Amino acid sequence: MMNMIAGGATAKPFVTHHNDLNMNLLMRVPTELYFKQLLVGGLERVFEIGKHFNDIDLAHNPEVATCEFYEAYADYYDLMDCTEKMLSGMVKELTGGYTIKYHANGFDKDPIEIDFTPPFRKIDMMEELEKAAGLEIPRDLSSDKTNKCLLDACRKFDVNCPPQTTAQLLYKLVEHFLGKTCVNPTFIIDHPEIMSPLAKSHRLKLGYSEGFQLFINKHEVCNGYSELNDPMVQRQRYAEQLKDGQFGDDEASALDEAYCKILEYGLPPSAGWGLWIDHLTMLLTDSQNIKVSYFEVVVYHILMHVALLSC
Repeated sequence: MMNMIAGGATAKPFVTHHNDLNMNLLMRVPTELYFKQLLVGGLERVFEIGKHFNDIDLAHNPEVATCEFYEAYADYYDLMDCTEKMLSGMVKELTGGYTIKYHANGFDKDPIEIDFTPPFRKIDMMEELEKAAGLEIPRDLSSDKTNKCLLDACRKFDVNCPPQTTAQLLYKLVEHFLGKTCVNPTFIIDHPEIMSPLAKSHRLKLGYSEGFQLFINKHEVCNGYSELNDPMVQRQRYAEQLKDGQFGDDEASALDEAYCKILEYGLPPSAGWGLWIDHLTMLLTDSQNIKVSYFEVVVYHILMHVALLSC
């Protein structure tokens, strides 16, 4: 639950203190790096259902139940096939069909229909973003020109994005323009490398990675990618993340030299996948209780405690 380096996700970790050791430790984010060490050690398939913690914002529950798995000799195409079969099969087993009704706007409004019939729709992230926002994004995503283009777009469309790194600007614009259009399960694929520091470079598209996010009902439910297994490239990616961290990006990945060293022993071609169990559970049970319990119970008691201390 506690680590010295919170590697494995672009997420801001919670900081805690170990009294006996007299040192600060980080609450774990997704445990990707440790699972990939098991793949290096010879295990070909590993998984976990457990908790991780993200200190992001009020729109995200800080304690999240997830399912993660990592598989050797697989890539992101295999992950998308697996995701389609698992989720559509789960819905059919529970309901007898592929369509569910969900009260996205509250139980006093008509429910929406969400269709899990495979195959799920796939959209190219950058192509669709340019169409939806009317942008011509420069091809060199590491340039100042690209950052200015994306920053101007965020200001134009009133998209709030601190910090203003290129990776975060892209993430917020994709969430604003593409995520909100994805009611039925939709894969947003082929992310720029700057957004996915642990993902393998795309086999055909220079500057892009082999990754996806699955959006359902306008929210990300799971993601996955072909794993980067070149230690030299991984060190370069960490160096780029360090630059983002210096510009105030709390979600940038920290350098994990021990992990890079392990990659030198040889990580087989592999792919990794993570799903937010809470989000999927809410959809399948037509429930808003998880969100309500967090904001109205947890946050309420925290605020009450703060109010009492200030009296």
